[in-house]
Amino acid sequence: MAEWSYPMEEIERQMDYLKLLAKTYKNAAETATEIINLEAILNLPKGTEHFLADIHGEHEAFQHVLKNASGDIRRKVTELLGDELNTRELRDLCTLIYYPVEKLALLREEAAAKGSELSPSWYSLTIRYLVLICQNISSKYTRSKVRRVLPGEFSYIIQELLHESEAVRNKNRYVGSIVDTIIDVGEADHFIAALCTVIQRLAVDRLHIIGDLFDRGTGSHLVMDALADYQNFDIQFGNHDVLWIGAASGNVACMANILRICMRYGNLSVLEDGYGINLLPLAIFAMEVYKDDPCDAFGPRLEENVTLSAKTRRLIAQMHKAVSILQFKLEAEIIRRRPEFGMEERLLLDKTDFKKGICRIGKRKYTMSDTFLPTIDPEDPYRLSIEEQELIEQIRHSFLTSEKLKKHIRLLLDNGSMYLVCNGNLLYHASVPMDADGSFRDVVIGGETFHGRALLDRIDKLIREAYENGAQSGKTANGETNYNLDYLWYLWCGKDSPLFDKDKMTTFERYFLKDKAVMKENKGAYYAFRDDPEAVDRILEEFDVRGTHRHIINGHTPIHTAKGESPLKAGGKLIVIDGGFSKPYQRVTGIAGYTLVYHSRGMQLVEHQTFTSTEDAIRKGSDIRSTRHLVEMRSHRIMMRDTDKGRDIASRIEDLRRLLFAYRQGLIHER
Repeated sequence: MAEWSYPMEEIERQMDYLKLLAKTYKNAAETATEIINLEAILNLPKGTEHFLADIHGEHEAFQHVLKNASGDIRRKVTELLGDELNTRELRDLCTLIYYPVEKLALLREEAAAKGSELSPSWYSLTIRYLVLICQNISSKYTRSKVRRVLPGEFSYIIQELLHESEAVRNKNRYVGSIVDTIIDVGEADHFIAALCTVIQRLAVDRLHIIGDLFDRGTGSHLVMDALADYQNFDIQFGNHDVLWIGAASGNVACMANILRICMRYGNLSVLEDGYGINLLPLAIFAMEVYKDDPCDAFGPRLEENVTLSAKTRRLIAQMHKAVSILQFKLEAEIIRRRPEFGMEERLLLDKTDFKKGICRIGKRKYTMSDTFLPTIDPEDPYRLSIEEQELIEQIRHSFLTSEKLKKHIRLLLDNGSMYLVCNGNLLYHASVPMDADGSFRDVVIGGETFHGRALLDRIDKLIREAYENGAQSGKTANGETNYNLDYLWYLWCGKDSPLFDKDKMTTFERYFLKDKAVMKENKGAYYAFRDDPEAVDRILEEFDVRGTHRHIINGHTPIHTAKGESPLKAGGKLIVIDGGFSKPYQRVTGIAGYTLVYHSRGMQLVEHQTFTSTEDAIRKGSDIRSTRHLVEMRSHRIMMRDTDKGRDIASRIEDLRRLLFAYRQGLIHER
C-alpha cells in the first residue's frame, strides 16, 4: 500500500487548516475515498468550452447556436448514427434535439394529416437514439455532475438508461421494459423533451460570452432570459453592456443612447415589452415638436421581413430625432463637467450656424443635411427646455423602476467581468489600450493612472461601484454628481476606453453632416498590434497567462470575411470571434460571424452562415450552415488535469493527502 510521508514540521505548520478540513472528512476512510474520487476526475477528458461574442440582441440566432452548440451536436450525431440514418433522418433527429416540444408537435400534426399518429416503434427507436447520444456526450463527466443537470421527474430513469447497456444479455430486457413502459403510460413526449434538454446541457461544459449581449437586435431581454436559465457561463463586459449598466445606474446620457439605438433599428418592443419602459412621453413630445418635419433621415432601419405602416415609421422617426438631440445635450453636460475626459471636440452644437446650415469642425466647415432643430437655442444650444427636463425625469424614472432590468443587470454583474483568464485563454471584449510604440497606454481615472491589467481591474471595480451607488440619486454624499456614473458613459464612447478604443464616436456627423469623410472613426493603436506575435505575447504576460498553448480571444470588431480578412491574428495567438449575429453587419462581413469551440481534442473556429428563423429550423429542419476551421489540435487528448480546474483539484488532493497522513500518524483523531 502506498504511503505518503511529509516532514512533521510541515504538518504542524498546517495543523489549524487540517483540523478545519477534518470537519468535512471525519476519518481516514472518508479522506481516502475523496482522494480516489478526485484522482478519477483528473483523468476525465476536458469539458467543451463554447465562445460567443457580440450577440447584439439577436435572440433567435443566439438561442439556436446555444441549442446546437455551434454544430457540435450535429457532428456528434453524425459520428454516432451516420451509418444508420440518411441525411434527412439525421437532420430531423438534430432538430428534435434542438426543439423537442415544437418538433414533436409538428410530427404529430403531420401524422394526423395523414390519418395516423406517431407509432410506439417510432417512439422506441427515437428514445434509443437519444439515449445513445446522451451516453456518449455524458461520458466525459462524473455521474454526480450528470445527475445535477437531470430533470427531477425523470432523473432516476435517465440514470438507469445511461449506465446500462443493451449489449449485455441480462440487461436487454430490463432496458427494453423501461422504454416500453414510458411509451405505454403516455410519457414519451415529456421524456424525449427531457432527454433532449440533457443533451443540450451536457454538450457544452462552459459558455463564454465575450461582450455585447445588448444592442440593435429585437430581443436583448430574451437573450438575458435564456442566460438566466443556463447552467454555467461567464460574460466579459462589452461597451453596449456597460451602456445598459449605466442606464440602470441612473445615467441619463446612457439612457438617451439606448433609446436612440432602439429607435434607429425600430426595436421599441425591447424597451416597452421587454423592460416596461414607458415611451408615451417621448412620443407625445416628438409628435408635437416635429409635427411639420418629415424626419426622413431618422426613419428606422428594419430587417427585410419587417413591415410597419407609414404612420408608425413616421412616429419612430420623430422620436428618433427628438432623443438624438436630447442625447447630444445630455452628453455635453458630462463633457463640460469632466474636462479630464478630453472630449471637448465632441461639443458640436455650439460650432453650428443653424441659419447658414454649416458646422465647423477644427479648421474646416461642413454642410449640414438637416437644419430643422426647434429645441436648440442658438444662443445656448446645450440648454434643456422645460419640456425636455420633464421628459428626462420621466425616462429616468421608467428605467430605474424596471424590475426586469434590475434582474438582468444583476445577472450581468454577478456573472461578468472586464476580462477572464481561463485554461490558457485571455478573454476581453475589445482591447487593452496601447500607445503607438506598443507600450500600454497610461489612462487617468479619478486622478490616478492605470495601464494594462491594472486598468481593466480598476474599471471592473468602478462599474460595480457605479451601479451599487449611482442608481439611487446619481449624487455623492456631498451632493456632487457621481464620477463613476459619468465614467460609465465614457466607457461607451471614450477614446481611452478599452471597450471602445476609437478616437471618437461620430454620431452627430452621421446624422447631420453630408461629408462621409468626417464620419470616420479611427481605431486605437492596439488594433495595429493585433497581428504582431510579440505584442500579443506582451499582453498575455501582462495578464499572467502562461503555457505553450495560449491565446487572446476578442469580439467587438466584425471580421470582413468577404474582403479576405482572417479572424486569426498573430499566427493564431489572437482570435477575433465577433459573432456577426447582428444582421446589419452581415451585409458587409459576408457571413454571420464566428464562434469558437475548445474541446478535449483542441480548438476549432466555426464560421456561420445566416440563420433564417426558429420556425424554419423547426418546420424545414434548416440549421445554421457552419464551416469548421482548425485553430489548434493537440497530439494528445486534453484531460481535466491539464485545466485550471484540474490544477485546483490537484492542490485539493495534496491537502487531503496531508490530512490522511495526519490521521494515520494519530496527529488528528478520527470520528
